[in-house]
Amino acid sequence: MKLTRDDDGTFPGLDKAPFDVDAFLARPLVARLATEGPRVRPVWFLWEDHAFWVLTGPWARLEERLDRAPVFELVVDSCDLATGTVHQVIARGHGRVVNFDTDRGRRKLTRYLGEREELWDARFSLHGDPSARGTRWALLVPDTLWIADMSFRPPREARMDRP
Repeated sequence: MKLTRDDDGTFPGLDKAPFDVDAFLARPLVARLATEGPRVRPVWFLWEDHAFWVLTGPWARLEERLDRAPVFELVVDSCDLATGTVHQVIARGHGRVVNFDTDRGRRKLTRYLGEREELWDARFSLHGDPSARGTRWALLVPDTLWIADMSFRPPREARMDRP
């Protein structure tokens, strides 16, 4: 299923996808982000406002790459061999770097690191001003989404062998 962003910034028909895309993208999955070159990197993401939000800063070259060529492609997928559930979302669009905001950062990092911030690795600390350390957002706005349910029925033995 291919969806194209509407003038209002949404994806009409998203509710008719073969699975709940918003629930799928709310899971703490790793996406693969491709920029010019191509350069492909695994990233944690936040799906909000029909866009992907990825942390960036002085530790990465993402801002430089998006400034030079803002086109991106991002893939989020999962495969559960025990159940045969295979879901995939591919986004293609344009990205730019915007200022960091702590509330959005907390929503994203809580998904991956849990609710107890005091237990997070210090690299992800939201204390102080993360933007003073150069933390920014790569805002990846898809023009198109490809959504696929490629699930299969696993062999009976595989279903019995897995928890």
